[in-house]
Amino acid sequence: MEVIYARCAGLDVHKKTVVACVMHTRRNGRKKQETRTFGTTTCELQELLTWLQEWGCTHVALESTGVYWQPVYNILEDHLELLLVNARHVKNVPGRKTDVTDAEWLADLLRHGLLRGSFVPPREQRNLRDLTRQRSKLVEERAAVVNRLQKVLEDANIKVASVATDVMGVSGRAMLAELMQGPADPTAMAQLARGRMRTKREALTKALTGHVTEHHRFLLKQHLIHADFLDAQIAQFSRQIETQIDTMSQMPEYMVAVPNGDAAEPGEQQEPLTYARAIELLDTIPGIDRWLAQVLVAEMGIDMSRFATEKHLASWAGVAPGNNESAGKRRSGKTPPGNRYLRKGLVQGARGASRKKNTYLKSKYHRIAARRGKKKATVAVGHSILVSAYHMLSRNEPYRDLGGDYFDQFKRDHVANHLVRRLEKLGFQVQIDDQLIPDGAGS
Repeated sequence: MEVIYARCAGLDVHKKTVVACVMHTRRNGRKKQETRTFGTTTCELQELLTWLQEWGCTHVALESTGVYWQPVYNILEDHLELLLVNARHVKNVPGRKTDVTDAEWLADLLRHGLLRGSFVPPREQRNLRDLTRQRSKLVEERAAVVNRLQKVLEDANIKVASVATDVMGVSGRAMLAELMQGPADPTAMAQLARGRMRTKREALTKALTGHVTEHHRFLLKQHLIHADFLDAQIAQFSRQIETQIDTMSQMPEYMVAVPNGDAAEPGEQQEPLTYARAIELLDTIPGIDRWLAQVLVAEMGIDMSRFATEKHLASWAGVAPGNNESAGKRRSGKTPPGNRYLRKGLVQGARGASRKKNTYLKSKYHRIAARRGKKKATVAVGHSILVSAYHMLSRNEPYRDLGGDYFDQFKRDHVANHLVRRLEKLGFQVQIDDQLIPDGAGS
């Protein structure tokens, strides 16, 4: 088998140790190898780097084992060409598995060019990922706190959630504050409603009539303190994310020169694609707000040349149909495992897009949901959002909606014949007058 990399190494990474195997292929085709074990502290990883450089290694492969690969990657990434590989793709022969043989197996596969590295973004983008992921965790934790608060209210026979959409809104917080002060008149608390909630004062009076004890007041107070703390944390992370995006947008190494779709003249100067510009573009997609746009660029970046096609990006994100076929029979089309943070953001955006009036994405959602269910329709719309984002960032242009009647216009005659047949089944006599549609109608 042809040797692609003459000097390479494979690393079997663990929490406390790293087993490294170096392979050097000589001109006569013979290989020389050496295996050593290093610790995972910074000084020991520096020794690993020095040892690899002494061997003249150019490429190093390591498995993506939990988070243990990150310290190794941080030390080696500026000096060697690293390939972070999926452990599922490089399994050794069962019954012959040890740390040493795993390192040798990785090195041998890399030596012959049989490994494909995972996408590891630059350091600054990884920092942005950490911020957006932690903010998402804080939002989920806040939702859990609100649910626990609602549980306390139910135990106290307070049914505010049956009347108010958001218990933590302005009106809800004012009523909760009154409840925690001590016994309060439900009618007086209902008068604290604001805006459209004032039309529900009678229902609020009934909902606020319960049996609130000191135990309930203590729990409500602690939950509200916790929720306020999480709100402050979320706001602080949001400010740091904005700062990080502004910093990266001013760094030339994080700018991508792509054709500007908004350019009116061919000779007009093209604006480079920055992280700030990318977020503005993605914010034009129905269902995608600024927060979700930040999540998208943090996970996949703005340089779409890393992905060969939009299909590769969809597969990496885990929103593409899977392939499992044998003997001419298709077993399953389940989506493959992918970037769960990006997938979660796309699903949230798809749910929002399915509620936007007169849009292509809403039309697609209802078209698929009627046949295959809401869950598959949501994933399909998330896939469409990702494909749109890929082309928008590749061309540096905003989103252009096809319209809510796109599918009707695409198969205009088929839709017309279908509606005629339905009317005729109801006993009507139908005659179609095919008139010219004005330019721009239905777009």
